[in-house]
Amino acid sequence: MDHWAGATPSPATGSDFLQLDPAAAPPRGRTDWLTTQLRAAILQSRLPAGTRLPATRSLAAELGIARGVVVEAYQRLGEEGLTASRPRAGTTVRPRPHAFPNAPVPQGRLPLLSQPGPRDGIEYDLSPGLPDLSHFPRAAWLRAEREVLAQASGADLGYGEPAGAPALRAELARWLGRTRGVRTTEGDVVIVAGVAQALALLAQVQHARGRRRIGVEDPGSRGAADELAHWGLTPVPITVDSDGMRTDVLARADPQSVLVTPAHQFPMGAVLAPQRRAALLAWAAQAEALVIEDDYDAEYRYDRAPVPAVQASALDHVAHTGSTSKTLAPALRLGWLIPPRHLRAEIIDAKYASDISSPAIPQLVLAHLLASGAYDRHLRRTRTRQRARRDAMLAALRQYLPGTHVLGVAAGLHLLVLLADPACDDAEVAVRLRANGVHTQPLSWHRHHAGPPGLVLGYAAHTPARITEAVARIAESLPDRRRRRKEVTS
Repeated sequence: MDHWAGATPSPATGSDFLQLDPAAAPPRGRTDWLTTQLRAAILQSRLPAGTRLPATRSLAAELGIARGVVVEAYQRLGEEGLTASRPRAGTTVRPRPHAFPNAPVPQGRLPLLSQPGPRDGIEYDLSPGLPDLSHFPRAAWLRAEREVLAQASGADLGYGEPAGAPALRAELARWLGRTRGVRTTEGDVVIVAGVAQALALLAQVQHARGRRRIGVEDPGSRGAADELAHWGLTPVPITVDSDGMRTDVLARADPQSVLVTPAHQFPMGAVLAPQRRAALLAWAAQAEALVIEDDYDAEYRYDRAPVPAVQASALDHVAHTGSTSKTLAPALRLGWLIPPRHLRAEIIDAKYASDISSPAIPQLVLAHLLASGAYDRHLRRTRTRQRARRDAMLAALRQYLPGTHVLGVAAGLHLLVLLADPACDDAEVAVRLRANGVHTQPLSWHRHHAGPPGLVLGYAAHTPARITEAVARIAESLPDRRRRRKEVTS
C-alpha cells in the first residue's frame, strides 16, 4: 500500500509525503503554500518524472485541509506543465528531459556562454546575440577616448559615484527617451556591468524583501534565469506564444516579480502584444509586483515599426535594463538600469557593495559617442549590415532546408528554426553540428518544460557567404536530411 494511502493521522502530525507540515502554512493562502512546496520538490527533482502524486482526497485528509486546496494546487501545477492528470491514472510528474534551471550541462555539450573557436574545431559560431566584433567602431572609440582623456579632471579618474558617471547618465536619459520612449532623468539611471549585473542587483533587492518567486519566459533566456536563481530567486516558468508571454498563465502562477523581453522575445522573436502589455501592467499594479523589462535586441528591427518600452506606462512597477553588448561589444560591460524610484536607494547600496562603481573612462567615452551622434551613426550602419545577413540566412534556409518553420525574422540578431522531426533531440543535433564545425544552441537549453525541438541560429557575426556555408553544413548534418538523401540514392 502507498505510504499516503494508509490511516489518516492527526493533522498536527503532518504528512510523510515530502514531510509536509500544515502548521507551517499561513492562515490564509494555503493553496499558494501547497503549490509552492510541490513545485519546489519537482524542480529540485525530489519528485522525479513519473512520480504519482497522492490522491487529492488522501493528501487533504493527511494534512487536515480542504480537498479543494489540493485540487487547486494540482491544477496549477498542470497549467505550468509540471504534472499531467488522466482519468483513473491520477496525477504524475511530467518528464523533464532538460531539467531547468539547476541541471548540469551534460558531458560533451558546451556551456551557453562559451565562445568556441578554431582551436575547438569550430568554423562557424552561430551563437545568438554574438555581434559582429570585427566592425567595432575602433576609430570612433579611439577619437572619443583621446578627447575624454584630454579633458578628464582628477575627480573623473577617482572612485566614481555608484550610480555611474553623471555625464553618461544624462546622455542615456536623453537617448533612451528619444529612441525607446523611456521616461527617465539622469537621477534615475544606474550604470551597470551589463544586463547580468542589473538582474543580480534586482534579485538581491527582491530577495532581501522576502520576494523569492520570479516569473520567467518559457522558452526564455537560460542565462538570465540561472542568474536569478544564483541570487536566491525561484524561477517560475510562464508560457510564451506568438504574442509573447501569456499573461493569463502569469496571473495564475502568481509570482512576486517577472522578467520579460517585450521588444523582441528571446528566443521566439515575438513582440509582446498590446493587450498583453496592458494585462501585464494591470497584474503588476494589482499584485504590487515588479516587472523587469530586458530591452533585448530592441535596436535591431528590419520589417516592423519600433516598439516603445513598457517602462513608460508604469514607472512605479517596471525596472528597465539594457546594454551595449549587442551594439558595441560584450567586453565593454556597459549597461543601464532604471529601477522604480522606491527601489533606487537599495539598488545603489547593492551596486556599491558589489564593485563600488563602474569603470569611469569607458562611461565617459560612451557619453561622448552619444552626445556627438557617433553612436547613432554606428547603429544605422550596423542595422543595414545585419539586415543583409538576416536575408542571407533566410535565403540559405529556403535553399537547403525548404519548408523549415522559421521564427523571429522581423528583428534581432538570430532566427529560431523549428526542426521537422518533433521526436528528435535538438541537443544531440547541436552536439553533432559541433563535431561538424558549427556551433548552435538547441532550443531545449532555453526551455523549462518539454516542447518542439529547434535550433537558435545567430547570424550577426558572419558574412552572407559564410552564413550560406554554415546553413548548408547544418542541412547535411540533420538526421532527416541524411535519411532523405539515402532514400533518393537507394
